[in-house]
Amino acid sequence: MEQHYLTKRAALVNEALGFHAPELKHPPVIFEAMRYSLMAGGKRLRPIMLMAAADAVGADGTAFLPVACGLEMIHTYSLIHDDLPAMDNDDYRRGRLTNHKVFGEAMAILAGDGLLTLAFETMLRQEGVDPAVLLEVVQKIAQCAGPEGMVGGQVIDLQSENTQIAPELLVDMHERKTGALFRAAIWCGGKLGGATESQLADLERYAALFGLAFQITDDILDVTGTTEEIGKPAGSDEKNNKSTYVSIHTLPGAMRLAEQTVAGAEACLVSFGDKAEPLRALVRKLISRKN
Repeated sequence: MEQHYLTKRAALVNEALGFHAPELKHPPVIFEAMRYSLMAGGKRLRPIMLMAAADAVGADGTAFLPVACGLEMIHTYSLIHDDLPAMDNDDYRRGRLTNHKVFGEAMAILAGDGLLTLAFETMLRQEGVDPAVLLEVVQKIAQCAGPEGMVGGQVIDLQSENTQIAPELLVDMHERKTGALFRAAIWCGGKLGGATESQLADLERYAALFGLAFQITDDILDVTGTTEEIGKPAGSDEKNNKSTYVSIHTLPGAMRLAEQTVAGAEACLVSFGDKAEPLRALVRKLISRKN
């Protein structure tokens, strides 16, 4: 069930992204650069999580593809900018050259800007949702993507290079940089699906723990994975002198923490019954992930 669900939902997202980010626009180079990264594959984890959260509260998650696609556009813009020489300075992403290596730094910056703004245009194409609810959802995504969320986390990350930061600051950084868009995906899926306040609270706790588990396993993969497996240079955290869960807790300690965090996330879903099985599968999958 798990793989079938993920494959089917990823295919729906890819189809919808192709519709919302068409090729034949002027000037063509910016749309080519945007699509180069947007259509490069990837797990489509955030839009799938949004749909799975809506499913968990009894709605049809596939009804909210425009919002889900907007979230993926924001995620992709952040990857383009993260890879730039002024940030992480990476040459490969998802197994191929990063955007700025193909289109140049200036066009890569603009491609990220283009995806960020197209994201909000796409989300506002969502139909069948109370306008007040849609406004609340878009506001939540903007907040999680901005200086209080993902952007703020990236700032802490940049300021922490060549420094062994305190564990609590590491958690704060990743709650923003990595966790914020997961929280947006889960909360917005629940909200769009008509979740109660109690359900939203449980979903938010799940999302926070999912984001933590994702980052811990990401740090583990940077040490244990190969460039071919993870689709980007292995060992880049050490190269950039970054504090990670592995550098602070050791590799065995980070592995134990990941397992504890996954178990905690699963516990948040008890009240949802079988409808939350895709969310359970997604967090369990983190322990064995290879990319």
